[in-house]
Amino acid sequence: MAVVLDASRMARALARIAHEILERNARIEEVALVGIRTRGVPLARRIAKLLHNISSLEMACGALDITLYRDDLSGTSAAAGPRPVVHKTEIDFSIDDKIILLVDDVLYTGRTIRAALDALIDFGRPRAIQLVVLVDRGHRELPIKADYVGKNIPTSSTQNVQVHLTEIDGRDEVEVLP
Repeated sequence: MAVVLDASRMARALARIAHEILERNARIEEVALVGIRTRGVPLARRIAKLLHNISSLEMACGALDITLYRDDLSGTSAAAGPRPVVHKTEIDFSIDDKIILLVDDVLYTGRTIRAALDALIDFGRPRAIQLVVLVDRGHRELPIKADYVGKNIPTSSTQNVQVHLTEIDGRDEVEVLP
């Protein structure tokens, strides 16, 4: 196990991302954040708070559950395994004509992001969607590229990247496991 981001480096990466978002989006009042459950949600909230601290604007922030949009779910029979647990999507603002910052912890194959795009479009028609990830580990199966990346971590396909967040796990760090 190797820790590739500790709490202070994670905080710096998120602060850098917030500044990059402000530089790229001149009309920050048209921006809203949507975190992909589970770890994308606290990351989106942290970025919203950082953007508020810099710009003094309140940022709309929501949570998106993509369970029913995934293409890797098992069948629904008992032999296929347990049914997926569906969590609540919480987007209490209109996404129409907004610039949506879609936030997730790790970008790997791109399948989670594809599912999130499908789910998000069911809520309206944003002007643009920008992707924010804490870690990009490569190995894409779909043509998806992040607009904002905290850290690129080249990995083998057999390795596992685990993101730990204080809000969920009691600590902030990113580990690469063999």
